[in-house]
Amino acid sequence: MVKLIGSRKIRTAVFISGTGSNFRNLLKFSTLKKSPIKIICVISNNSKAKGLKYARNYKIKKIILKFTDKKNDEKKILLKLRKNKINLICLAGFMKILSANFIKRFNGKILNIHPSLLPKYKGLDTHKRAIQNNEKFSGCSVHYVSAKLDSGKIILQKKVKIFDKDTPKTLAKRVLKQEYILYRKALTKIFPNL
Repeated sequence: MVKLIGSRKIRTAVFISGTGSNFRNLLKFSTLKKSPIKIICVISNNSKAKGLKYARNYKIKKIILKFTDKKNDEKKILLKLRKNKINLICLAGFMKILSANFIKRFNGKILNIHPSLLPKYKGLDTHKRAIQNNEKFSGCSVHYVSAKLDSGKIILQKKVKIFDKDTPKTLAKRVLKQEYILYRKALTKIFPNL
């Protein structure tokens, strides 16, 4: 879906809200020669997001907007993205829902990682809901972002077995490890020739 120019790395922005472990994973990945992405900036709705410290370590530009006025803040973000010539957005634990208008502007160029086997368990508390429903498997999905929550076209998924003794916390920990691997694989799948 994303068009490439030559064999340059894709100028990427990562959106985060919290600890930023998926952001750190993408940063590490971006430094590899075989990686198709170059992270230019990180955008957060939370000035206290722990993940912002990784931006400091990697000298990545930080853009913080609180999303109190969604329409205005999205306008500001779009301007910043244009100014930084961003071609791809990776959502990594971004806890705000982007408007249909914003998504349209970046159509087919926004990816998200979600901690369930979509279309099951969209939204929050995925691990708790999977355990309560006696699912045998949970997992994670990388998908394109569409105007409907967690409903865009799936790029890749990874199953994770649910054990009898699992709690939402233990399951989340195992799924997160797979998220790191899956996000990298999905990016390599989308941009195989870089």
